[in-house]
Amino acid sequence: MRVLYKEGLPPLPYSSAMQDSTEGTESRLSSVASAIRVLKAFSETEIEIGISTLAKRLGLAKSTVHRLASTLASEGLLEQNPENGRYRLGLGLFALGALVRRRMDISTQALPYLHELREITGETVHLATLEQSNIIYLFNLESHQAIRMRSYVGARKPAFCTSEGRALLAFQEPEVLARVVKDGLVARTPNTQTAPAGLRKTLELVQREGYAQDDEESEVGMRGLAAPVRDHSGQVIAAIGIAGPVQRLTKKAMRGFIAPVVQAADALSTRLGYQP
Repeated sequence: MRVLYKEGLPPLPYSSAMQDSTEGTESRLSSVASAIRVLKAFSETEIEIGISTLAKRLGLAKSTVHRLASTLASEGLLEQNPENGRYRLGLGLFALGALVRRRMDISTQALPYLHELREITGETVHLATLEQSNIIYLFNLESHQAIRMRSYVGARKPAFCTSEGRALLAFQEPEVLARVVKDGLVARTPNTQTAPAGLRKTLELVQREGYAQDDEESEVGMRGLAAPVRDHSGQVIAAIGIAGPVQRLTKKAMRGFIAPVVQAADALSTRLGYQP
């Protein structure tokens, strides 16, 4: 019989297995970093590069670079010129860049409507879009009031409990809401609605009324109101909202600001090519 280990000694420690797992993760991360370096090797003056040149420039084995290039090409991030075998950046990168450009275009086009909305309401105005289960602020105009909502471009908040997030979620595909629920509805304040059934009911109301509200569900002492922004195809891609302290944004004041918020979102949608 073959002896697997000496009597009295334990088998391979669990920590060694963990180490192997860690090394595997580090290897995968290294491959990701190398793939990014491959993409960054291209420039306006060098739009096509061969495997040998890439390998020499990046200090990697040709077999490694070939594997990385083949993988990137299969995902549309690189293309191979059939005439000379060299690689160039693929249309997949163009599509990703177009998403970033679209965000930038929305921010630029939204400016006049955001300024006008701040003048009408006197409160902080937001332009936000959906990213996974969160909203990300594309543009903010703070209120001139001493006590006001503060937020920053690029900041993220859970979509399910913010007015902008609800204005976006209400018009997404069912799998988007399913992902949000799966990620967890964690309370941010004592007023936060955390029941999935309650959230779905709230979003159905947003669909019917065309705007969303947040009553101290994201920040204690703050209320919000938002409406969806659509692109030329009718897809909801952003939301315009206002936020301020409950002392000023009373429920009566909120009702009075519904029309200006919806009008600002509709005007931006029209500017982006949407035709109801």
